[in-house]
Amino acid sequence: MIVRVFGGWDFKSGDDKNPDYVKIGYDKGVPMGGELHRAEQDKSPTFIVTAVKDPMGANLDRVQMVKGWRDSAGKLHEKVHDIAWSDAKTRKTDAKGKLPPVGNSVNVAEATWTNTIGDVQLSTVWQDPDFDPDEQAFYYVRVLEIPTPRWTAYDAKLFGVTMGPEVPMTTQERAYTSPIWYIP
Repeated sequence: MIVRVFGGWDFKSGDDKNPDYVKIGYDKGVPMGGELHRAEQDKSPTFIVTAVKDPMGANLDRVQMVKGWRDSAGKLHEKVHDIAWSDAKTRKTDAKGKLPPVGNSVNVAEATWTNTIGDVQLSTVWQDPDFDPDEQAFYYVRVLEIPTPRWTAYDAKLFGVTMGPEVPMTTQERAYTSPIWYIP
């Protein structure tokens, strides 16, 4: 899986679709592992995020932005935002912002799956809706694949055994980026 993320102050919708999005990312922001320093007008940071599936792996389910911040009392908080997802025309977030599962194409008995759900690539430009310019923060991206057989499904098939109901038989592999740090 290939995941890229840039943070800055001036990314706009559609920058992620530009063939030169990497150049735009470096010209107008910082890559993962970089630091964003307070903007002159205390505006909210924006992020270009792109993810492409592993050519031999499962399709992508969703892209999440994980934000962590330290409030004025010194307490650390964390919030996960679903920012891009497969089947976006039919899968919608609910009133609480929760996204329904992508589905499941796993055949546990055969330890196989099909890429009939999910997307090959997901990208977006996202802006932090809850930004406080006075609070230290970090942002990193997490990308989830569609469900695939877990190692327990492969072992059950190979050894001809039945696993108990408490044993998970599927998993959703993930990729994580390095964070982008906001320094007030």
